[in-house]
Amino acid sequence: MVTAIVLLKISKRHINEVAEKLADIKGISEVYSVSGNFDVVAMVRVKDNEALSELVTDKLAQIEPIEKTETMLAFRAYSKLDLEAMFEVGL
Repeated sequence: MVTAIVLLKISKRHINEVAEKLADIKGISEVYSVSGNFDVVAMVRVKDNEALSELVTDKLAQIEPIEKTETMLAFRAYSKLDLEAMFEVGL
């Protein structure tokens, strides 16, 4: 499983609309509105790098109010939750 954090800069009038669209995309597990230099953070959990590439370069690129993205890959998870087990059962 590949986990990535995608930071998104979105046209101000469209933040809520885009956040809702993002939440409906397969592979995006969570969407947060945030403060700072970006407007929204999307947590992505997909099978492999190919699926990540397709999600970021194809699906996100089609959403016009997105002005800028920055994608960070997670190398290791430090969590009390067994996230991989949670996603295997479809939670």
